[in-house]
Amino acid sequence: MIEIDTKRRMEIIDITDEVESKLKDNASHEGGFSSGLCLVYSMHTTTGLIVNEADGALIEDILDILEKIVPKGAGYQHDRSDGNAHAHLRATLIGNSAIVPVQAGRLALGTWQRILFVELDGPRKRNVFIQFIEQ
Repeated sequence: MIEIDTKRRMEIIDITDEVESKLKDNASHEGGFSSGLCLVYSMHTTTGLIVNEADGALIEDILDILEKIVPKGAGYQHDRSDGNAHAHLRATLIGNSAIVPVQAGRLALGTWQRILFVELDGPRKRNVFIQFIEQ
């Protein structure tokens, strides 16, 4: 499990290093883990996970497009109870998990690929579940 303290209403946080660290910890406790899959799963309905480049300009573009596609306060029914329907709807577009192959004991990510946690209703304390599946 990774615990994340988000700082803003919407933000994207690169958690790749934390996931790699959990992979290394798991390998040292379990006698080695060389290949398989890494499941990264958000425990929240107003967050998401994506694999993409962690470029600052791209991150701003992602956040901007989410606000354009699903604007806050557009008359959503869920807003009558919590006022955060936009965050739930944005999360459904992104998805709440990522699966990354593991090869030679490392995450098999492309040159620019990073695992990015997307906060859509912060700031809050968040938890991301990590599961390693050995082949």
